[in-house]
Amino acid sequence: MAKLIILRGNSGSGKTTTAKKLQEKFGPNTMLISHDMVRMQILHVWSAEGLRRSGPLMVNLLKYGKQNSDVTIMEGILPTENYQFLFEIALEEFGQDNISAYYYELPFEETLVRHSTKPNRDEFGETEMRKWWKEKDYMGIIPEKLIYKEDALETTVERIYQDVMKTM
Repeated sequence: MAKLIILRGNSGSGKTTTAKKLQEKFGPNTMLISHDMVRMQILHVWSAEGLRRSGPLMVNLLKYGKQNSDVTIMEGILPTENYQFLFEIALEEFGQDNISAYYYELPFEETLVRHSTKPNRDEFGETEMRKWWKEKDYMGIIPEKLIYKEDALETTVERIYQDVMKTM
C-alpha cells in the first residue's frame, strides 16, 4: 500500500532538507513533491497566484504518487486555510493509516537562524518571513506529530522513517 509523508511548517523550518534526506533513505520509487518547486520552478508563480495555481497540480502529483510510488513525500508551508482541500484529498486517496504527517513547531527566531544558512537566504528575509508566519497552523483532519527546535536532522529523519516502516 502506498504511503504518504506530509512535512509542514513555517519558512526556514527544515522541511525541504528533511524531505530530501527521507527520499534518499527510502530509496528508489520515493516521490518528493516540494510545494516551493511546484510554485516557483514549475509554474513560476508567487503569492496569491501561486496559491491558486499550484493547488490543482499538487492534487495531480499526489494522485500520481499514490498510483506510482511506494512512498510519496509532500513538503511545504501549505497553510491550512489555503490547502485544507489538499489534505482532504490526501485522506481520500491514501486513508488515515497510510499517512504520516509532521509539523515543525519552531520559534520564529529559530526559523531565521536556519534560513540564514540556506542558499536562497538573500532572496527574502525577516520582514517577509514575519508576514508569512503562522503560529501552530495544524491541519486538524490529519494528526500531525511535532518536530521541535531540539530535534536533530538525522534523528528526525530516522524517526519518520521508522514511523512509516511500522505501517508497511
